[in-house]
Amino acid sequence: TPGSSLLDIGCGTGHFTRLFARDTGAMAVGLDPNEAWLSYARARAVGAEHYVVGLAESLPFPDCSFDLSVSVTALCFVRDPERALRELLRVTRRRFAVGVLNRHSWLYFQKGVGGGSGGYEGAHWHTAGELRALFATLPARNLTLRTAVLLPQAGAWARAIESCWPRWIPAGGFLAVAGDPASVAAQRA
Repeated sequence: TPGSSLLDIGCGTGHFTRLFARDTGAMAVGLDPNEAWLSYARARAVGAEHYVVGLAESLPFPDCSFDLSVSVTALCFVRDPERALRELLRVTRRRFAVGVLNRHSWLYFQKGVGGGSGGYEGAHWHTAGELRALFATLPARNLTLRTAVLLPQAGAWARAIESCWPRWIPAGGFLAVAGDPASVAAQRA
């Protein structure tokens, strides 16, 4: 919502940061360790967005700096995912969403087998069980796990199939976890 703040961790060239800024009206900050990607992102900024060099495992922001924190597949490329998630939770006031690549998906067999190819090279492909175990050790509450992109590059008929797909079968190429930092959950109780 306008007046709120959003952090996009591992923003790369800023694609999602721009979308978040445009679609939510929030002041959006994209963080990434790659200065060249951030230069690209800055050159294409469309509004209330800013880009900062930094690592997910050591965020350069004070506690509770952002209303919402998101990370779209960046966790698949960090050395210490637990530390990165602790940092995400530390800087988040209200809600967070984290997306990762799913090892139990068609996309994994297309792009992830054997160390990955293209932009997927070197990525860690998670399972729903790994995510649940990782978040069990973190100060996060009210967690929701969803899956998306069941049939990559398949168009309208794939979206129709995905809309009917049972939520309890997390087979999409992308897994997303959303929730509250524990401090927010305690305030709501």
